[in-house]
Amino acid sequence: MLGKTMAAAEEAMDWFGGLSMFAGQVFRESLRRPLEFTEILKQMFEIGWRSAPLIVLSGLAVGAVLSMHTRATLERFGAEAMMPTALAFALVKETGPLITGLLVSGRVGAGIGAELGGMRVTEQIDALESLAVNSFKYLVVTRVTACILAMPLLTVLMDFSGILGGFLAETITSGMSFTFYFDSAFSNLVFSDYIPPTLKTMVFGFLIGSTSAYLGYNATGGAEGVGQASTRSVVLSSIFLIMMNVILVKFIFFFYPGDGS
Repeated sequence: MLGKTMAAAEEAMDWFGGLSMFAGQVFRESLRRPLEFTEILKQMFEIGWRSAPLIVLSGLAVGAVLSMHTRATLERFGAEAMMPTALAFALVKETGPLITGLLVSGRVGAGIGAELGGMRVTEQIDALESLAVNSFKYLVVTRVTACILAMPLLTVLMDFSGILGGFLAETITSGMSFTFYFDSAFSNLVFSDYIPPTLKTMVFGFLIGSTSAYLGYNATGGAEGVGQASTRSVVLSSIFLIMMNVILVKFIFFFYPGDGS
């Protein structure tokens, strides 16, 4: 039993070591020419624009649900007028970035893992390398870079969709006006409340892109291996994202003692 445990621990450490070296290589290659702007823009479209409908619909639903729950709580203290402010703080400082990361890890992580895994097992990556194409830079670095750049934009979209969803729920419930709602929502938000939680999603994008690309780029075992790479991409990138979020929240508290996210 002890031998099996030690073997499993050694295998896990070996896997994490490989992932760390892979992520380091992504960082190094992203700073070297050529930068593959055309492919990055293509991946930005695939990762960012095609994720926008999912983000908007999810934001509207999350905002509406948070609005109903927040109103029910504030009514106990006679503070219903604070509902827009409370909802805006909750979305901008934590809920929006985290939900965006999890949605992107589900949609984009699975896509990257499956796409690169399929290219690996069908030897398309080997064919690119035989043509003197840097497959790592062309396939991996571009996708990770696109994830990093798209995440803050999608987070902004999630935040505003959530606030709009909260307004729709609130105006149906209490008839609150559009002007009063949005004035209240943004009156107490400052840049230090908004910028750190939004920028931390760039780290989420790096984790999602690197983890998914690592699993897909090193996939083996035919169609079964591609399926495993896709599934593990979603699971592991979501777990890493949640763990990193705890670290980043503490990091933001350290540099912005009166802020936090």
